[in-house]
Amino acid sequence: MPCGGEAVPYARGGGLFYPEVAGMARRTLKLVSLVAATSGFYLYSSKYLDLNDFGAVRVGRAIATTAVITYDYLTSLRSVPCGSQEYAYLKSQVHLRSAERLRDLCCANRGTFIKVGQHLGALDYLLPEEYTRTLKVLHSQAPQSSMQEIEQVIREDLGKEIKELFVSFEDTPLGAASLAQVHKAVLQDGRTVAVKVQHPKVQAQSSKDIFLMEILLLTVKQIFPDFEFMWLVDEAKKNLPLELDFLNEGMNAEKVAHMLKDFDFLKVPRIYWELSTRRVLLMEFVEGGQVNDRAYMERNSIDVNEDVEIRTNAAAYLPQINQLLNNVPRQMLLLLKTNDLLRGIESALHTRASASSFLNMSRCCIRAVSTYQRSKSDSLYRKAQISLLEALSLWQINLYELFLWLKGSQLGNWVIAFLSRMHHSPY
Repeated sequence: MPCGGEAVPYARGGGLFYPEVAGMARRTLKLVSLVAATSGFYLYSSKYLDLNDFGAVRVGRAIATTAVITYDYLTSLRSVPCGSQEYAYLKSQVHLRSAERLRDLCCANRGTFIKVGQHLGALDYLLPEEYTRTLKVLHSQAPQSSMQEIEQVIREDLGKEIKELFVSFEDTPLGAASLAQVHKAVLQDGRTVAVKVQHPKVQAQSSKDIFLMEILLLTVKQIFPDFEFMWLVDEAKKNLPLELDFLNEGMNAEKVAHMLKDFDFLKVPRIYWELSTRRVLLMEFVEGGQVNDRAYMERNSIDVNEDVEIRTNAAAYLPQINQLLNNVPRQMLLLLKTNDLLRGIESALHTRASASSFLNMSRCCIRAVSTYQRSKSDSLYRKAQISLLEALSLWQINLYELFLWLKGSQLGNWVIAFLSRMHHSPY
């Protein structure tokens, strides 16, 4: 051993090797690694860095989730006889696991993923219940932006700090959605407003997210030929840029207010254009409740239908329905999506037995199609034929509506009981 801590070299690999120097280098490397790891953790936990900012993280997470879901479907049901009770149970379990994985992916990637997940959660008549039940939480549990991020968006779009624009600004949002959140505030002149602020990273990530979804869905379709959900991507590609433009939303709000101005019970908030941009929308603040809040309806003596409609299962026709949606004009898809929203509201209010929204939407579609066909026809005979078919279809809807009313009424129950007794009578 050397005396006095002197570093003594020895021959190694044709050169001189200093063991003490090498040990010091290793300790230095460990220290640097520890500092780097600590700094990385600090940056990750601070506002300066978010893993969701990295495309590779979002892409990798989506690919991994899609692969796991696909593998689960391919392997879990492979050795079970189709149509058996065991098959139905295992299929339900696979649906549930896959829905939970999809929900976790949407919550992790946020933004566009949340938006698409919310839409899937509303397709009660198209997707298995395990999916719709699991994904519905995305409507009420959308991630929130921090106040620092909200201040950043307002500063960038309006050119002023929050304290310069508002007397007060509530930190806790009234509600958070996939693309934005809303805060209650008071302007300098005393007006109470609702401030809708877009999540800061949605604009940059949306187009990449849609492209990623398209690639993944195409891949899944290659494995499962009956999988037909490309229409969802087409709708997202067309509508998401419009939804991200709050100026467009404000103009649509004013159009709706003008169209429905004769309805005294309906209130469309006024838009304050002087403080609105593509990412910030200032509206008149109006007190109210959610349209699907049954307790709010009862507190305010708003009558709702008490009957409950038994949910029918359309899962067996899923491939045919999706194939049809791929060929449906986009205007008709808008009607379907609107009807789907109304059904969700009816479900929350337990008023689905009357199927009123579905019947009214059906009437609107029949009238719209008939009007279009008449406008394209020059023959009086053909126009009369179209009108006759329209009247017949509307009469069938009215007859079905009467049937639903009888089925849900006391009179209907008496008639059904009487017919049942007559059927089982020995005479």
